[in-house]
Amino acid sequence: MAKNLLTTSSLSVRTKLLHQTGVSLYNTSHGFHEEEVKKKLQQFPGGSIDLQKEDSGIGILTLNNPSKMNAFSGVMMLQLLEKVIELENWTEGKGLIVRGAKNTFSSGSDLNAVKSLGTPEDGMALCMFMQNTLTRFMRLPLISVALIQGWALGGGAEFTTACDFRLMTADSEIRFVHKEMGIIPSWGGATRLVEIIGSRQALKVLSGALRLDSKKALNIGMVEEVLQSSDETECLGEAQEWLKQFIRGPPEVIRALKRSVSSGKELCLEEALQTEKDLVGTVWGGPANKEAIARKGKFNK
Repeated sequence: MAKNLLTTSSLSVRTKLLHQTGVSLYNTSHGFHEEEVKKKLQQFPGGSIDLQKEDSGIGILTLNNPSKMNAFSGVMMLQLLEKVIELENWTEGKGLIVRGAKNTFSSGSDLNAVKSLGTPEDGMALCMFMQNTLTRFMRLPLISVALIQGWALGGGAEFTTACDFRLMTADSEIRFVHKEMGIIPSWGGATRLVEIIGSRQALKVLSGALRLDSKKALNIGMVEEVLQSSDETECLGEAQEWLKQFIRGPPEVIRALKRSVSSGKELCLEEALQTEKDLVGTVWGGPANKEAIARKGKFNK
């Protein structure tokens, strides 16, 4: 009985983490002190994370630090969390495109910040901060796609794995360069990569034995499609058109669909089914459901 109670308690915590907006993986009970980490990251300025919300329900999140191949400064890491919180509260949102400025996705962390955060304690604190942020990003009730132009290196490669889908231009490349830096992925990228392409392929990619140009990435299922254009404006247009096929319909339905899939991915069967039941209650008998029934009824007369 005690074992069953423990299991039930653990599952309840996981369900709460998945579905309660603003809940993070790590807190003070894990030795994580968010405000202390934020103060350290604030010391490393440069670049910005820009968010544009379209009337179509598509958001465009741009990693904007082109002088450093869109590397994440400390301030950009803080801004990413701010944008994730903003997206959590965007009730009209349905889809999201993540891209880098000036035809490059991202080269990962800014080395100035990395050099200054040199202790194991610093590394684990930054790891928890970015895992918190990207896990909340992954759980957004928005269907997301990474638009990969140029290089996606290190932390940039990790970020792509937090998106539901990935699109690449023909001359782009994804590289997990962590081993060359004497570390392993720390933003959750290894864990998510295994889920996307399987453990054997993930070992090849993480070890550097398999470099993911667009053809190889498409072949192993890392990306959905290689875009025809490499022009910054044109490929963004292609990505928007590609994403629209998934977000036709009212926001409440699209968002419930994404939450249902997230539950199926992260929870055990029983908990996922219970979550699906709860989500059905948010749309069954709603305006979109009633309108669809009325429309179908007309065709059946």
